[in-house]
Amino acid sequence: MTSPLVDIRGLEKRFDLSGSLLEQITFKNGRFQRRQEAVHAINGVDLQVYKGEALCVVGESGCGKSTVARTVMGLLSPSAGEVHYDGQRIDDLKGQQVLPYRRKMQMIFQNPYASLNPRMTIQQTLEEPIHFHRPELSRNEVRSKVREVMESVGIDADWGSRFGHEFSGGQRQRIAIARALAVDPEFIVADEPISALDVSIQAQVLNLLMDAQETRNLTYLFITHDLAVVEHFGTRVAVMYLGRVCELAQTATLFSEPRHPYTQALLSAIPRLEDDRPNYIRLQGEVPTPVNLPSGCVFHGRCPYANERCRQEIPRLIATDGGNQVACHAVEEGRL
Repeated sequence: MTSPLVDIRGLEKRFDLSGSLLEQITFKNGRFQRRQEAVHAINGVDLQVYKGEALCVVGESGCGKSTVARTVMGLLSPSAGEVHYDGQRIDDLKGQQVLPYRRKMQMIFQNPYASLNPRMTIQQTLEEPIHFHRPELSRNEVRSKVREVMESVGIDADWGSRFGHEFSGGQRQRIAIARALAVDPEFIVADEPISALDVSIQAQVLNLLMDAQETRNLTYLFITHDLAVVEHFGTRVAVMYLGRVCELAQTATLFSEPRHPYTQALLSAIPRLEDDRPNYIRLQGEVPTPVNLPSGCVFHGRCPYANERCRQEIPRLIATDGGNQVACHAVEEGRL
């Protein structure tokens, strides 16, 4: 493959729970002790997003997929690791240095009811990023751009004088997509953009995103927990569990030949009408807390194939014969 458009290397993100220094200090057994706790949301994620593809990141709630999206976009600062865009490291850029990448990288948020400013009309909402990133454009050129981008997402350009609360959820998400497209980005992070919408509207918004990808040559990092969406939309799929990528593969390959035990359990939960007797894989135990991560493989406490090596050693992503990349000692040793 060519060099990736977005290259995520060893990304980690921890959220401190300890509070101030005085809150961390306790007196126990006759001496002062300092106790520090943190939520380990991302734990060494390596991902490459190639130009023109849609890389879907899936996993259950709390696995860290949305944190990955926000860290890539610079909304959160990584605790460790690097984010590169088109060969340039961007996670350490400040002030004016980051502005060119703000225009190239845009984000669509999950909740269309919260992502639009209730005090601004739709016209103002869409004009704001254009004025900021394209100050050389005249007022008429900005209005023409807004009209063009509204029509491209199926919103009547004459609705620009209305406010966000006057629109349905699907219309609001179309406006949010129009806002992301207004500055002609190359890369879009979509953080569960259809999960807050009615099922009848989800397909329309998803088709809109696919049409925009084709006409504008966009690259997506698509965060979702809906496996049906992944199968329809994704070029490649990364499966996350407790802050780590456990499997990465082409979409068709992942759905036909999942290798990691967690991926197999995840896909077995998809209802199939043609199956008379669905073969569900029931995982034992509970998801560990990200405050106190288990040693070794984070999945070993629920994995039927775990051995002592799984409990002690963190697995690395390795390539398999089928084209998948799997972080599993059982796969590496041929036990699975």
